[in-house]
Amino acid sequence: MAWDFSTEPEFQRKLDWMREFVETETEPLCLLWPGMDHTPPPPWLRKVIEPLKQQVRDRGLWACHLPPELGGHGYGQVKLALMNEIIGRNEWAPTIFGVQGPDTGNAEILAHYGTEEQKERYLRPLLAGEVFSCFSMTEPQAGADPRQFTTRAIRDGDGWVINGEKFFSSNVEQAAFVIVMAVTDPDADPIRGMSMFLVPADTPGVEVIRSTTAYGEEPGGMTHPHLRYNDVRVGADAMLGEEGEAFAVAQTRLGGGRVHHSMRAVGVATRAFEMMCERALSRRAHGSLVADKQLVQQAIADSWAQIRQYRLLVLHTGWLIDRSGTANVRKEIAAIKNLGAKLVHDVVERAVHVHGALGVSDELPLARMWMQVPMFGIWDGPTEAHTTTVARQVLRDFSPAPGLWPTEWIPGRREAARRRYSAALAEQDAWEREPRADTDGA
Repeated sequence: MAWDFSTEPEFQRKLDWMREFVETETEPLCLLWPGMDHTPPPPWLRKVIEPLKQQVRDRGLWACHLPPELGGHGYGQVKLALMNEIIGRNEWAPTIFGVQGPDTGNAEILAHYGTEEQKERYLRPLLAGEVFSCFSMTEPQAGADPRQFTTRAIRDGDGWVINGEKFFSSNVEQAAFVIVMAVTDPDADPIRGMSMFLVPADTPGVEVIRSTTAYGEEPGGMTHPHLRYNDVRVGADAMLGEEGEAFAVAQTRLGGGRVHHSMRAVGVATRAFEMMCERALSRRAHGSLVADKQLVQQAIADSWAQIRQYRLLVLHTGWLIDRSGTANVRKEIAAIKNLGAKLVHDVVERAVHVHGALGVSDELPLARMWMQVPMFGIWDGPTEAHTTTVARQVLRDFSPAPGLWPTEWIPGRREAARRRYSAALAEQDAWEREPRADTDGA
């Protein structure tokens, strides 16, 4: 099977433009307005960011995760991965390119499962960058394990009434609408007993219990609140997809999103790596450049190899998705999601160490990168869950030993080899028993 991750020169020129644009145009936003990338911009900030978004649109790079009929360009996962590697370098870039979470995943759900009316009401303004949204799935007592979910949606007349609590409902306080996963059939298997609903954020009964923030995030930025749904009433037209399809709906947003998260991890690690190399070539210690120290050289060599290995695995996963879809690539998707947190951890830690005291200060972006390390292990499901998925998928290709001993047990294999070559062994034995003349001194 041929593997080909190549892209045409025209697309490479787009990537080159993106790299320059992210560095020169979105990085200043991070320095001046940190934490405001997921909030509706006030008028004075809108004047700054709307022209930048228009440049992205003019280049055909806005919301590229979507299909052409919704404004995207039909880019496959390989191209999207290469784009997200660049977009992941700072926190404002996703918003300027129309691919900020959780909105990208919510847009994919609406694109796949929304009715024409739902798309017009919710998807169109979301794609235009006019509103933000929220995905409300995890629960305080259950985390991301849907088998423990208790939030219920009960039929009432021609609509539904939702009751329960959700945790880490990211950006709900800035959202125009919420996508909520709720149990609709408690007697069914959890995989088939839940449904997905669209709820306008200002619907009576949607209560923020407390406004949680993730450590390391800027004040005034994205929050991840604990929510309570108190008799939240929605119409029959609020359901996304069919009743009992919530699991399938959720997987639509998670498969490709995990590839994008993984390449953004590459972007973060690469930026930290570049900083590490620059520092090693700029700083002197004990009579020579830091770059001449063998342990620093090991840190650089290990980081370079680790980034390259992981990057290739993510691109290969994207290539597989482009060929066969996400359903057949669950093992690879879980693996890259699993390894992304370790990549960011290892490379950023080395970069911090090479920078010394400056590395742990608030005068470099390394501190924010370090704060993100645990998040890469939690976003879109915890590392342990993905580890389990990989192991289960791998083990499907194997079978238990047919008997008491392993198939590689040498005594058993040797006996099988003896039976196979019994004739040759008999000839060998006879040959070894034949008398031979002493050739010493000949």
